[in-house]
Amino acid sequence: MEISSSVDCGQEKEQPTNKRPRSESTTESSTKASREKIRRDKLNERFLELGAILEPGKTPKMDKTAILSDAIRVVGELRSEAKKLKDSNENLQEKIKELKAEKNELRDEKQRLKAEKESLEQQIKFLNARPSLVPHHPVIPASAFPAPQGPAAAARHKLMMPVIGYPGFPMWQFMPPSDVDTSDDPRSCPPVA
Repeated sequence: MEISSSVDCGQEKEQPTNKRPRSESTTESSTKASREKIRRDKLNERFLELGAILEPGKTPKMDKTAILSDAIRVVGELRSEAKKLKDSNENLQEKIKELKAEKNELRDEKQRLKAEKESLEQQIKFLNARPSLVPHHPVIPASAFPAPQGPAAAARHKLMMPVIGYPGFPMWQFMPPSDVDTSDDPRSCPPVA
C-alpha cells in the first residue's frame, strides 16, 4: 500500500493547471516599469497635442498645469459661444416661423383678392353683355341748353357746368346768387292770369 500512495502523490503533481508559470520577480518589475514609461510617454504626447491645438502656430507649453488651465478656459469659452449660438438659432427659428405664417397669410389674401377680381370681372362682363332697360342719352344735347346771349350773361354763366343726375335730366352744379334770388320776380315776371 505504500507504493500506491506514492503513486497517487505523483499523479497529483503532474496534473496540468490553467495558471501560467510565475516568472522571476526581476523580470516582472522591469516589464511593469517599461509599461509605465510607455503610458507616461503617451500621456505626454497627448498633452503636447492638446497644447498645440489650444495655441496653433506657437511652440506648445511643456507645463501640464498650464496646458490644462488653457484647455479649461477654451472649453468654457466654447460653451458660452455655443450657448449664444443656440439662443441665436432659436430666435432665428422663431422669426422663420413668423415669416412663414405671414407668407401663408399673404398667399391666402392674394388668392382671395384674385378670386374677388375674377368675380368682379365676371360681373362687369355680365353687365356689359346684358342689354340695358334704360336707354343711354347723350350727356348734354347741344340744343337743350342754348348759349347765353350778351357779354354779361356769358360772364354770369361762365362758372356753371351741367352735371348729369339722372340720364336725360341734367342739373346745374353751381348757380350764382343773383339767379337764385326771387325778390325781383314779381317785377320782372308778371303773374300769369
